[in-house]
Amino acid sequence: MPTDRLRPLLAFGTGALTPLAFAPFHQSWIAPLTLSVAFWLWLHARSVGGAARDGFLFGLGLFGLGVWWVFVSMHTYTGAGAGVAGLLTLLFVSVLALFPMLAASLSRWLADADTPPWRPVVLYPAAWVALEWLRVWIFTGFPWLQLGYSQTAAPLAGYLPVFGVLGASWVLALTAIVLVQLLRRRPLHRWVAAVAVLWLAGAGLHRIDWSEPAGPPLTASLLQGNIPQEMKWRPESRRQIVATYVEMTRQRWGADVIVWPETAVPYFHHQAEKDLLDPLQQEALRQGADLLIGIPVKDGQGRYYNALVSLGKTPGMYFKRHLVPFGEYLPLRPLLGFFLELIQFPMSDFTPGSDDQPPLQAAGHPLAPTICYEDAFPRDTLRYLPQAAYIVNVSNDAWFGDTIAPAQHLQMAQARALEAGRYLLRATNTGLTAVIGPHGRILAQAAPFVRTSLTATFVPLQGATPYVRWHDWPLATLFIGLLGWGIAQRRKR
Repeated sequence: MPTDRLRPLLAFGTGALTPLAFAPFHQSWIAPLTLSVAFWLWLHARSVGGAARDGFLFGLGLFGLGVWWVFVSMHTYTGAGAGVAGLLTLLFVSVLALFPMLAASLSRWLADADTPPWRPVVLYPAAWVALEWLRVWIFTGFPWLQLGYSQTAAPLAGYLPVFGVLGASWVLALTAIVLVQLLRRRPLHRWVAAVAVLWLAGAGLHRIDWSEPAGPPLTASLLQGNIPQEMKWRPESRRQIVATYVEMTRQRWGADVIVWPETAVPYFHHQAEKDLLDPLQQEALRQGADLLIGIPVKDGQGRYYNALVSLGKTPGMYFKRHLVPFGEYLPLRPLLGFFLELIQFPMSDFTPGSDDQPPLQAAGHPLAPTICYEDAFPRDTLRYLPQAAYIVNVSNDAWFGDTIAPAQHLQMAQARALEAGRYLLRATNTGLTAVIGPHGRILAQAAPFVRTSLTATFVPLQGATPYVRWHDWPLATLFIGLLGWGIAQRRKR
């Protein structure tokens, strides 16, 4: 057992190592090991309060080293100085650390080192996954560093089309607590066998094709303009930015669908309609191609939207529904209005689109559109499935510079392709632009921070994975039920 002085260092250190399991490091084997150390500390904590402290420190390490890049967006591209940006980043990380803290508190309260060995095996993974699920929903959600994302290129990736990221997280958490009990020399032969079977089953599930072709192969060209963020919203840069994308488009007219990144056009739709969009619409029809263009839209009431516009045979418009808190809108504006005085994001007061928008059409098939942050959420990406034949994500990760954020974001897009059993076309401003296959593999990827286009073949697909049909609700219901049973048993004791 670690001494009281070493416990805080061990808790924080194992949390800080956990981001190595995710992109861009891809050391997926680290996840169950670091979580097993955390579970050991929680199980042997002298009190619920001690476990809560260990869980909070684990969370500080996990999110402090895993999402430190929010500092870059606040300091580099807003009016916030280094001190203000640092304090806000620390506050953000501290709030996220509350979720591991709650998982630790609940786990230790339900089962400690003196309870039967099977009880922590049942309840600790349930508590961890329940808090991961809660983090995806509370305050509109922040799903970064859910453990299941670390497995997109590992055997447990096979669970994503069936149970989603939470399913992979649960297998990792179960593996971690079984490792703890083995080190404690507890007789858990059946649980060890069950864990082995689960890992083998994950590898087997990854070989299943959950979808089938809905038409012949198509060609997509994804444009990466590499527009510096500090130039993007300057009025004097508009003409040059638009000319760049128009020129890149005309070089790729042979493709079936051409995709521009998020807000590639740095001014409103009504301002660009006559001089840009209408001519491109006519040109696309003559060339037999479809265009998907990221552009802000302002309506008659002065509300503006982050939009994806389709041009060509089936024109349409999609308004982003899931906005980024503090980046695209300010939650609790009466209480947090001062926040706007600290940082100023361009276009930071968007209106969310409605939930009943029809899917866009391009290249002769319906598609599932997502803008930036939305592809981090299964409920947003899979909304149009199984009708959609493929997924399109447009993004602008230039806010985070040359950090680990774009690689993490791309890994989350891989998870969405796996869950959906669909190709995913991802066009970004500075990277990482990629084409992802229905098994989550990156089939083609453009180099970051260069002006380029990525052209690749993809297949429109049909069919529904089990996860498309039931989402997270069966697992969430199961784990909440297990925790309810645990609470009832604890109160009896």
